[in-house]
Amino acid sequence: MNDTFKHTNKLGHDDVLLQASIWRHEGKEVAIATVINTWGSSPRPVGSQLAVDENGNMIGSVSGGCIEGAVVHDAKEVMNDNKPRVLSFGVSDEMAWEVGLACGGKIEVYLERVE
Repeated sequence: MNDTFKHTNKLGHDDVLLQASIWRHEGKEVAIATVINTWGSSPRPVGSQLAVDENGNMIGSVSGGCIEGAVVHDAKEVMNDNKPRVLSFGVSDEMAWEVGLACGGKIEVYLERVE
């Protein structure tokens, strides 16, 4: 991960998009995840973003860390097949417990490849 943009929850929307742009300019595949819906207690608000490059480097956050691993996994698939998708996580889903979303809420994340 480059020293200028370490993974953190305190970056703004512009920082995420700037780093995604830098990665694309470097010729890397990139995907952007955006929180599009939340219900109940969720760690990040609608509009929060996470950018991921083909090497698994990331910047931003869609969950404060509890589902990022699953999002990065799916981001690599999106980079390969260029098929955007909506990921859903919630306490009623077995997957939510596996990835650590035990906060009592639900979250939907839109994941797309950056062209």
